[in-house]
Amino acid sequence: MTNMHPYLNFDGQAEEAFSFYKSIFGGEFIALMKMSDAPGSEQLPEEEKNLVMHVALPINENLILMASDCVPSAGHVLNKGNSMYISVSPDSRGEAERLFSGLSAGGEIEMPLEDQFWGDYFGSFKDKYGICWMINFGSYK
Repeated sequence: MTNMHPYLNFDGQAEEAFSFYKSIFGGEFIALMKMSDAPGSEQLPEEEKNLVMHVALPINENLILMASDCVPSAGHVLNKGNSMYISVSPDSRGEAERLFSGLSAGGEIEMPLEDQFWGDYFGSFKDKYGICWMINFGSYK
């Protein structure tokens, strides 16, 4: 079986965002490495040494949310957009409400969480870090 995991890029906010996600989903980081941990990091500008090289937060036994910060001195540029969403399929309506409420705090709601014509309880939003999420209780349990 091949596993697929969402990998996010941030502009210096990876650790803050993942601490926020950890407060919603729970669990512990299985990785949190800084750019200063990498060989050759002494060449990095001082302000880039504390950027996140890699962070990983297990959401459940089949899904690990991962990320890193863009490194400007390496030519990395973050382009925020809606070309990718993280779709979460909780086990209950109550869990859908908890996740939607927590993750959307301080963000922009696209579609409020409500019963939809196709029969699911669905909503979507962009969180305060610019990451797009869909919460869908129903078809994809």
